[in-house]
Amino acid sequence: MDMDNPVGVFVKGKATSHEPALAMRAFVRVVETASFSRAADQLALPRSTVSKLVTDLETHLGIKLMHRTTRTVTTTAEGSEYYNHAVRLVAEVDMADNAVRGKKLKPRGHLRVDAPALFANRLLIPALPDFHREYPDVTLALGISDRTVNIVGEGVDCAIRAGELRDSSMIARQIFELPYVTCASPFYLGRMGVPASPEDLRANHVKVGYFFAATGKSEPLIFDNGMDRCEIDECEFSANEGNGHIEMMLVGLGIGQTLRRFVQPYLDSGELVAVLEEWTRPAIPFHIVYPPNRHQSARLKAFVEWLLGRFEEVRVQA
Repeated sequence: MDMDNPVGVFVKGKATSHEPALAMRAFVRVVETASFSRAADQLALPRSTVSKLVTDLETHLGIKLMHRTTRTVTTTAEGSEYYNHAVRLVAEVDMADNAVRGKKLKPRGHLRVDAPALFANRLLIPALPDFHREYPDVTLALGISDRTVNIVGEGVDCAIRAGELRDSSMIARQIFELPYVTCASPFYLGRMGVPASPEDLRANHVKVGYFFAATGKSEPLIFDNGMDRCEIDECEFSANEGNGHIEMMLVGLGIGQTLRRFVQPYLDSGELVAVLEEWTRPAIPFHIVYPPNRHQSARLKAFVEWLLGRFEEVRVQA
C-alpha cells in the first residue's frame, strides 16, 4: 500500500468524499459485517455509495480486495492483508480526531448498546438519566434481549454479557459478579413444603428453570455446600428471559434460582422466600465487551468508564 497516501485518498480527481478515511472505513465495515447492505446501514450511507467507495479503493490500489456474489462477500488474500493495516489506521485516525476534539468538545454521537433483559431493566435503564446528564450529546439505542448478539455483524458498539465469555477477539472489562439465590413464593411453599435438600427438591418439587433461546438447552440448577455438589437439569417450567423466569416463581409455579440482586425487593417484601441457603451456586460475572478497533471512540470510552464507575458499589457489595 502507498504509505504516502495511507488512508486511501484517491488521486487524479477520483476522491469521492471530503473525509479521506471514508473509503477505508467503508471497506473495514464491509469486511466486518460481510455485507455491503449492513455496512451501509451502520455508516448511514446508501449501499451504492459504499459499493463505489470500495470499488474506487480497489482501483486506487490496483488490486482486487473482495470477491462479490449475490449472496456472499469475502476478502481476497490481498484484501485480508489490507484489512489488517486498514483497521489499525482507521483506529489511529479516530484516536487523532478524538485527541484534538476532546480538548474542546465532550463526547457526542450515537451508541448502540445491547444488554440482557434483567440487567437492562433493573440496573441500566434506571441509571441512564445520570449518563444523559453527564453526556447530553450522546444518544443511545438499547437492545434488550437475552440473545447473544453478533456485535460486529449487527452494528452494536458494545454489549453486556453474563457468564463465561467465548469470543476472545473482543475486549472485555468486568463490571461485577452477582450471587444467586434459590427461592419460591410463599404460596408454593405453603402448598408443597420447603425442600430439605437438593435431592428432596429434585424428587419432590416443581422446578422453574432457564433455557437458552439459541440452542434450547436448559441451564441446570446448581447446589454446592463445599463438600457436595448437585446439578438438576430437569425443570417442569422454564423461560428464556430473566423477567419471565422471575414471574414464574412469583406466581407460584415452582422453585428456581436467580440473581439475588434482581429479586431482593421481592425477598424483602415476602413475595419470594429463600430456601436451601446453606447451599450456594457460583456467582456469575458480567462484562462489557466491544471490538478492539472501536476502543478509541470517545463516546464508547465515555460510556464504558461511566458504566464501570456507576456500578462500582455493586462490585464492593458482591
